[in-house]
Amino acid sequence: MGIFTRFKDIVSSNINAMLDKAEDPEKLIKLMIQEMEDTLVEIKASCAQAMAAKSKVTRALDDVQFRVDDWENKARLAVTKGREDLAREALAEKRIFADEVDRLTKEIAQLEGIVSNYQKDIAQLEEKLTNARKKHQVLVQRHNQAQKSYKTQSVLRKNESVDAMARFDAFENRIERMEADAELVNAKSRPSLEDEFAKLEGDESLENELAALKAEIENKTTDK
Repeated sequence: MGIFTRFKDIVSSNINAMLDKAEDPEKLIKLMIQEMEDTLVEIKASCAQAMAAKSKVTRALDDVQFRVDDWENKARLAVTKGREDLAREALAEKRIFADEVDRLTKEIAQLEGIVSNYQKDIAQLEEKLTNARKKHQVLVQRHNQAQKSYKTQSVLRKNESVDAMARFDAFENRIERMEADAELVNAKSRPSLEDEFAKLEGDESLENELAALKAEIENKTTDK
């Protein structure tokens, strides 16, 4: 495929329409960017060659124009010296180089047109390339966002499913049982209210018995 054919296809392509039909838009943009970059390198190389050719022809034109002027001066000199024969020959040589000047001038004009077209093509392709790169950056961001959104929605859907909720309820019931067991263990480790009162009654009986014993001893001591 020629440079201009590829360039025409790239420049005239509707990127958005191509993306709508693509199975993998990101991959398509990468391929388009690569194609644009390769084509841009070739167009710039061709433009440089055309500019070099124009410079070469321009130098040749300057040389031929010098010869035209030189033969004209020689013809003038021959006329002033009365040598019309030499003047005719000088004018004949001048005509040959003048024709070459016309040919080279047309060639330069053609090369200028080619260079101008190359430069326009380069500008258009660079603009397309810039837009494609921006499109690629946006697409990558959208792709990343879509992946994260998909992952989030998948988790939410799993949590909303019957099985997931059943597992959640079972886990909650397990925690409640563990809390109940802890309360039971704690209750067993503490004295009950009845135990507390029984202890108080036991302490009071002991104190009464102790008081009676002390009174008995005191009475015996008094009797002696």
